[in-house]
Amino acid sequence: MSHRPFPGRRSVLRGSLAASAALTLPVGLGAAPAFARSGRPQAGWGVQTGDVTTDSGLVWVRSDRPARMIVETSATESFRNPRRFHGPLLDAGTDFTGTTRLHGLPSGEQIHYRVLLADPDDPRRTGEPVAGAFRTVSRHRRDGVRFLWSGDLAGQGWGINPDRGGYRIYDAMAGLDPDFFLCSGDNIYADGPIGATQALPDGSTWRNVTTEEKAKVAETLAEFRGNFRYNLLDDNLRRFNAQVPSVIQWDDHEVRNNWYPGEVIAATDTRYTEKSVDVLAARARRAFGEYFPISTLRPGAKEGRVHRVLRQGPLLDVFVLDMRTYRNANSPDGQTVDPQGILGREQLEWLKRELSRSRAVWKVIAADMPIGLVVPDTTEGRPNFEAVAQGAPGDPLGRELQIAELLRFIKHRRITGTVWLTADVHHTSAQHYQPSRAAFTDFEPFWEFVSGPLNAGAFPASALDGTFGPERVFVKAPTASNVSPAGGYQFFGEVDIDGGSGELTVRLREQDGTVLFTKSLQPGRVGQ
Repeated sequence: MSHRPFPGRRSVLRGSLAASAALTLPVGLGAAPAFARSGRPQAGWGVQTGDVTTDSGLVWVRSDRPARMIVETSATESFRNPRRFHGPLLDAGTDFTGTTRLHGLPSGEQIHYRVLLADPDDPRRTGEPVAGAFRTVSRHRRDGVRFLWSGDLAGQGWGINPDRGGYRIYDAMAGLDPDFFLCSGDNIYADGPIGATQALPDGSTWRNVTTEEKAKVAETLAEFRGNFRYNLLDDNLRRFNAQVPSVIQWDDHEVRNNWYPGEVIAATDTRYTEKSVDVLAARARRAFGEYFPISTLRPGAKEGRVHRVLRQGPLLDVFVLDMRTYRNANSPDGQTVDPQGILGREQLEWLKRELSRSRAVWKVIAADMPIGLVVPDTTEGRPNFEAVAQGAPGDPLGRELQIAELLRFIKHRRITGTVWLTADVHHTSAQHYQPSRAAFTDFEPFWEFVSGPLNAGAFPASALDGTFGPERVFVKAPTASNVSPAGGYQFFGEVDIDGGSGELTVRLREQDGTVLFTKSLQPGRVGQ
C-alpha cells in the first residue's frame, strides 16, 4: 500500500498529550470533573480537529472560564516561527467552547498545532498550551487515503469504566494512524442515564464514572452539553481527538431514541417534562454544534446543516447524510407514495447533485442508518419502523421509494465507486446488494458495511429486507440483547484506498484491532 506514513506523529504527541492530561485532576467514581483554577484559563477537555481539507481545518477547544482562543501551527514539534490564528472569545454563550479555522495550510502535510487560552482582560496571561497534530488532505493520488468509522458511544448505561481502562477502543484505532475518523452517529445517548454501577451476567459489577448531567435524560441545554462533556472525561478519547481529525454526523440518541420531527412524547413517559421533540432537538443540535468541529454548524455558517460533502483528494469524496432532521414520522411505512422519505426532498436533490459533480474515484455515502436492515420502532408500543426497510420483501414502499429513486439515479448517471457505510444497529456486518436477488432491479450492485458500537450494548443481527436484494456476506453479533462492552462485540471499520491501484479495502475490526473480515473493491467497476 502506498499510504504515506508519518511515523513521528504518535511519539510527538505523547509528551504534549501527557501535559494536556495533567490539566485535568483525577476523576473518581460518582464525581464530576474538577479543574485546577490557577487564575489562568485551562483546557482540560483536550482539543479536536474536524472537516480537514487540502488547505484548512477546524480546531476545537473548551475553556474552564472566559478566554480568547489562539491557535499556533508549525511544520515541526519545536514550533519555531509558528503561525498564529486568532480565534473567538469563549464564553458562557457557547459553554466556553469554540472553533478556529486554520487556512492557507500546505496540502498533504503534517500540521502540528497548539491551542492557547488567553485571559480576555490580559492577553499576556495564558494557560498551559494543549497540542495536537493532523494531516491535511493530499492533492496527490499516490498518497492514498486511510480512515476509520464506527458509532454508538456510552449507550444503554455502559459508560466510562475506569476498571477497564475507559474507552480502550480509541487507542486501538489511534494505532492505525488514520487520516480521519468518521463517527456515524449516536455520539452520545442523551436519553440514556448512566448510573454508578450495573450488574454483569457473571455476577461482577460494571462501574461507571458519573456526572450530574448523566443522572437523567437530557432535556435542558445544560444537560445536553453535559452529555457531550461526559465522553471527554475519557483519557483515550482525548488522546485520539488530538491525533485524528473527525468527520461527525448525528442520529437519534443525540436527542432521543428513534425521534422524528414533530414528534410529541407520550404523557406516559414520565422521564420527560418537555414533551416537544422539536424543542429537545433544537437544544441538542445547538450543543452538538458547540462540541464538535463541524464546518456547516459553525457560527456564521450559511445553512446550519449536518449534511455535507468532504473532498478527500482525487481518490475519495465523503457524502455525510442527515437521516434524522428531514424524515417523515415513523410509521408502518407501507405507503405507495412518499416524497419526503428519510432524507427529505431537498437533501435528496443535494445528494444527487453532489454525486453527479464528484470526480473522485470512490464516493463513500456515510449513512447514519442502514438501507436493507430492518430496524423496528416500538418506542410508543406501535409496530412502526425506524430506518428505511420495513421487512416486506416486495416492491419499494414508504421510505424505500426514496432510496430506490437514488439508486436508479446512480445507475442511469453511470456514477461508479459508491460504497455505503453505517453504524446504528450495534453489530458489524457486510451486505452486498444485487438486482438479481431484488424485487426492485433498476440499480447497480453495491456494498454496505456496518460497524459499531464503540462503547455500548451489543445486539443480535437485524433481519434483512429483500427489496434491494441484500445478501449478508459477513456478520458478527451476539445472540443476546444488550451485551455489555465487557462481553465484547465492540467494533470499528477501516477503509484503505491504495494510491497506486486505486483499490479500496474494507476491514471490519474488533475493539482490540483484530481483523474479522476483509473485502477489496476495484475502482471503476460496477457489479462488484
